Amino acid sequence: MKKLKKRMNKAMFFTILALAWPTMLEQLMQTVVQYIDTAMVGSLGTQATAAVGATSTVNWLIGSTISAISVGFLSYIARAFGAKDKEVAKCAAAQAVLVVVIVGALVTIITLSLSGMIPIWMQVDESIQAMASQYFFIIYMPMLFRTASIIFGTLLRAAGDTKTPMKIGVLVNLTNVVLNFLLIYQTRELSILGITFIMPGAGLGVIGAAIASAIAFTVGGICITIVLWRHPLVSPRGKSFRPDMKILKPCLTVAFPNMLQRFGTSLGYVFFASMINSIGEVATAAHTIANTVESAFYIPGYGMQTAAATLAGNAYGANDKKRMDDLGAMFIPIEIVLMIFSGGVLFLFAPDLMRIFSTSEDVIGLGTTVLRMVAVSEPFYGFSIIIEGMLQGVGKTKEPFVYNIIGMWMIRIVGTFICTQLLGFGLVAAWACMILHNLLLFVLFFICYLRKTWNPLYEKQKKHRE
Repeated sequence: MKKLKKRMNKAMFFTILALAWPTMLEQLMQTVVQYIDTAMVGSLGTQATAAVGATSTVNWLIGSTISAISVGFLSYIARAFGAKDKEVAKCAAAQAVLVVVIVGALVTIITLSLSGMIPIWMQVDESIQAMASQYFFIIYMPMLFRTASIIFGTLLRAAGDTKTPMKIGVLVNLTNVVLNFLLIYQTRELSILGITFIMPGAGLGVIGAAIASAIAFTVGGICITIVLWRHPLVSPRGKSFRPDMKILKPCLTVAFPNMLQRFGTSLGYVFFASMINSIGEVATAAHTIANTVESAFYIPGYGMQTAAATLAGNAYGANDKKRMDDLGAMFIPIEIVLMIFSGGVLFLFAPDLMRIFSTSEDVIGLGTTVLRMVAVSEPFYGFSIIIEGMLQGVGKTKEPFVYNIIGMWMIRIVGTFICTQLLGFGLVAAWACMILHNLLLFVLFFICYLRKTWNPLYEKQKKHRE
C-alpha cells in the first residue's frame, strides 16, 4: 500500500511539473521581453522610462480584469474534464469566443476614448503626459487580439495544454524584441565580434516601443485563435455561438468575484502608483523598474498557480476529496521552496538587476532597497498564490475577493496615503505597506487552509452526513 501511495505521489509530482513548467517558461519570456523593453526605453532617458511606467499600472488593471473573466472558464472546463465530459468543454469554448468578441470590443472603445485623460488622472508630470498618452493609445488599438490571447490561452491550459500557449508566447515575445530594435532606435552602426554592420531603425523612441507591442499582441491573438479552432479537446467548431446561460451563468458566477477582486486590487494599484508618481521622477522610475524586476521572481508562484487551479478543478469534477487533499499537501512545500530560492536570488542580485535598466545611481539605490525588502516576503506570498489558485479551480472565488480587497485598500492604500501624502515619507514606506498587504494575505489564506474551507468536497461530505 505504501509503495502504491509513493508511486501515486511521484506521478502527481511529475504531473504538476508537466503543467507548471511551460507556464513558467512563458511568463519568464514575457518578463525577459519586459526587461528588454524597459532597458531599451530606459536608454532614452528617465523621462521615457517614467512615461511608459506611468501607464503600466492601468495596463495591468485592464489585463488582469480580462484574465479574471477567463478564470470562470478555466474552472468550468477543468471540472468538465475531471468529469470526463469533453463535449461540455467544447460548448464552453464556443461561449468563450462570444465573450472575447464582446469584451474585446468594449475594452477597445473604452481605453482608446480615455487614453488622453489617463496620464492626467495618474498625476504624471506635464512634461511626459503627451508621450504617455500616445503610448497608451497605440498599445490598446489591438485590444481584441489581446483579449483573445488571454482567454483562449486559459482555455488551452484548462484542458491541460500548457505548451501551446508557451510556444505562441515565445513567438510573440521574439516579434516584440525584433521590432523594438527596428522601431525604437535610429539607423546605426553595430559591431559584433569585430564585424561592423548597419542596423536599420525608424528612430521612433517610446512610440516605436508601443507599435512593436501592438503588432506582437496582434500576432499572438491571431495565432492562438487558429490553434484553438483546430484543437482536438476544446475546439469550438460545430458548436453554437449563441448565448447559452447554462454555461455562461456558472462561468460568470465564478468570474464575477474574481473580476471584482482584480479590478478592485488593480484600481488600488492605480492609486498606489499615482501616489508614487506624486513623489517625483526618481521614485517613479525606481518603482517602475523595481516592479519589472520583481515580476520575474513571482514566475515560479504563478506558474504553479495555473497547475494548481487546473488539477484542483479536475479533482473536484471527479468528486475526489482525497486527491484534493494530496494536491494541497504536494503543492505547498514545492511552492515555498521555489519562492525561498527566488527571494534569495532577488535579495543578492538586486543592485545588478537595477543596473540593467538604469544608469542613475539614485534610481539604482532606491530600487535596490525596496527589492530587498520585498524579497523577504516572497515565500509567504507564494503560499497565498497556491491556495488562491486551488480556490479558483474549484470555483470558490469569493474568499480571494474579500481577502485581496481588505489587504489592498485597508493596508496598502490607506497606509501609503498616510505615509506618503500626510507624513511625507518616500518610496520605501510605500513598499513597506505593500509587504504588509502580502503578509496579511498569507495569514488569511493560511487560516482558510487550516479550516479546510478551500476544499468544497468537505462541505459536501458534511452536508451529506447531516
